[in-house]
Amino acid sequence: MNDNKMTSLERRATWGLGSVFSLRMLGMFMVLPVLTTYGLELRDASETLIGIAIGIYGLTQAIFQIPFGLLSDKIGRKPLIIAGLLIFVLGSIIAAFSDSIWGIIVGRALQGAGAISAAIMALLSDLTREQNRTKAMAFIGISFGITFAFAIVVGPIITHHIGLNGLFGIIAILASGGIVITLFAVPSTRRHVLNRESGIVPGSFRRVLFDSQLFKLNLGILSLHTLLMASFVALPLIMEKAGFPPQQHWKVYLITTLISFVAILPFIIYAEKKRRMKQVFLLCIGMLFIAELVLWSSGSHLWGIFAGIQVFFLAFNIMEAILPSLISKEAPAGYKGTAMGIYSTSQFCGVALGGFIGGMLYEFRGASLVFMCGMALTLIWFVISLTLRQPPYVSSIRLILPAQLNAPEILEQKILSQAGVKDVVIVSEEMSAYIKVDTKQTNREQLEQIVLSHAR
Repeated sequence: MNDNKMTSLERRATWGLGSVFSLRMLGMFMVLPVLTTYGLELRDASETLIGIAIGIYGLTQAIFQIPFGLLSDKIGRKPLIIAGLLIFVLGSIIAAFSDSIWGIIVGRALQGAGAISAAIMALLSDLTREQNRTKAMAFIGISFGITFAFAIVVGPIITHHIGLNGLFGIIAILASGGIVITLFAVPSTRRHVLNRESGIVPGSFRRVLFDSQLFKLNLGILSLHTLLMASFVALPLIMEKAGFPPQQHWKVYLITTLISFVAILPFIIYAEKKRRMKQVFLLCIGMLFIAELVLWSSGSHLWGIFAGIQVFFLAFNIMEAILPSLISKEAPAGYKGTAMGIYSTSQFCGVALGGFIGGMLYEFRGASLVFMCGMALTLIWFVISLTLRQPPYVSSIRLILPAQLNAPEILEQKILSQAGVKDVVIVSEEMSAYIKVDTKQTNREQLEQIVLSHAR
């Protein structure tokens, strides 16, 4: 039970699924920094329709993500992942051969409809053991951040050389590579692990959705991605108007992301090690307000725009790192997977909202109105977040129980009596115990020993 070294199968699963996830996300993100500037050259294009093209994938992703995750329990993980990637490839091809904004909107909607994130996480759960699952999922999380940074840098470079249609063609090829990896590199399994830490529990949405702490955090990720997508409507245009050509935009994104990745480490260490997550959370909202204020007041001053972008992405990257951790800490024992599913749906709703509203605001009154509304949103978000409590500094652990378990209620009390244990749920039909525990006081190995001694 204490063997924490990954097997070759677990490594293949982690690297393979991480690659599939990254290739798909790369295709999603490469479009963001270029769609506004290059998309306005398309037939029938306007700022409002560009905003819809940016945000539409978030809407379809939000609609299909949870249903696709539940469907993978019935038809299998790999078939659904392949089907989702095929839908994504189809959307990319439609966009690649389109000369109008309407074709781009249809293509982006199909890209979002291939919502495979939940199925990838479920398959990863099937293929990894409990003691290694956190490491595997952390790898996916890190790959997400790296993919985002890489995509917004290479997107402008590729588009400058082969155009927007060529970019969508590259995206289709990348997604096709994801299909090949899924078929031949990712291990197969018929075993579906019933794991509430990574999967959605049907019938539990109400309990998680109306938890006051989780609701505020879901509002947070929705607000964060609303700001991000609205910014990607306005930023490329104001840089171009300030005399900075689109083919050079990648340099700003490269420098910004490199500085952000280095600078976020002290914030994350302070938040986690010093247990000051609420303080860092509020600080980041304040930084986002300052970024919007700087961008609003910069006008055509290029260095002011650069400064605003830097502050924005520093706060954004910190938030992207600590928000999932906050959700994990606040989710009730046995409902982390459901909480993360609702969190992801909120994120994609923010993507849709930011694109739609950002495009309309820009067409109505230009970038200044986009950034003014961004300031208003951050103020509302800050006031609501003041009521957040300091989160419990606990980890979610799932223990496999012996086949013949006597008196589960006694075992539950034994576990609850341990130092640092905040919550326990024993699900007998899954032969699992879900525990929220401060691992600085009681670790997994100690909890496993309690289970073993009880079984004897």
